Amino acid sequence: MFNLISKRHSGVASALALLAGLAATSARAADKTLTVYTYESFTSEWGPGPKVKEAFEKTCGCRVNFVSVADGVALLSRLKLEGAGTKADVVLGLDTNLITEAKATGLFDQSGIDVSALKVPGDYSDDVFVPYDYGHFAVVYDTQAIKSPPQSMKDLVEGDPSQKIVIEDPRTSTPGLGLLLWVRSVYGDKAPEAWAKLKNRILTVTPGWSEAYGLFTKGEAPMVLSYTTSPAYHMVAENTERYQAASFSEGHYIQIEVAGLLKNAPDKDLARDFLKFMVTPGFQDTIPTNNWMMPVSATSQPLPDAFAKLVNPSKTFLMRSDEVARNRKAWIDEWLAAMSMN
Repeated sequence: MFNLISKRHSGVASALALLAGLAATSARAADKTLTVYTYESFTSEWGPGPKVKEAFEKTCGCRVNFVSVADGVALLSRLKLEGAGTKADVVLGLDTNLITEAKATGLFDQSGIDVSALKVPGDYSDDVFVPYDYGHFAVVYDTQAIKSPPQSMKDLVEGDPSQKIVIEDPRTSTPGLGLLLWVRSVYGDKAPEAWAKLKNRILTVTPGWSEAYGLFTKGEAPMVLSYTTSPAYHMVAENTERYQAASFSEGHYIQIEVAGLLKNAPDKDLARDFLKFMVTPGFQDTIPTNNWMMPVSATSQPLPDAFAKLVNPSKTFLMRSDEVARNRKAWIDEWLAAMSMN
């Protein structure tokens, strides 16, 4: 009897020890935190952030902590300020215009992710930065306020100054930088003169996309610098075709958004797991109807019918990132000079 009782107690003790071990393992897993720097619209309640966080946390045994700034260029500026002491494991929201500068910081490590199967315009591929979506910049307009939208960059620059546009700051925003490079792609060395003319149509310059688009939808201006995919949001979520993208005869500048792994990430395996997750349906499914951009990988869900109604640019502009890195400061200085002219 004594032996039976001892064995029973021993079995209970073993079970308790096992449960304690599982609890400790669970606690350690819960203690794992992945810190992802990104931009505000990604983490908003209607953006992909909440769904991405929920989906990845189900697989990683960790907590995802999003830290957001106004827009993509501000991400790079923050990283430069923080240096090797940054708390970020992953940075999500830079684009191909910025990757040369980002690499020059020495803060990023190789991703280790195979991107050969991704479908990215221009067959973009890089061993450090992983692409996760793309879209063409466009002037989005309110059809109730503008009956004849600009049909070219020339029309925008030289059009009716009473019809205002809200744009983003190229010093802080990737769409703002995209417009700067779009104007430069069309006008070349005459870009400063184009900005001097366009200035009369600019209602205001915002730090990031969210603020600019919010002013537009509130009716503060009939046009905003956004994406050819933006009207899909209104068609799908609001069942209206009121807001449309103007098709420019010269072509449109493309944005390819990327994410990267920091060299000093506390748990690189966890960070790489997140990068791998980004090119799976669990992440890519959130892109079309939450980030309102184009996915780079196969998703389990077909694109909504609204995407077939969007502007399909006849020509795509995209500068090499090393060219942007060499000239970004000078081109921004030209832009600032034009904006300050009386």
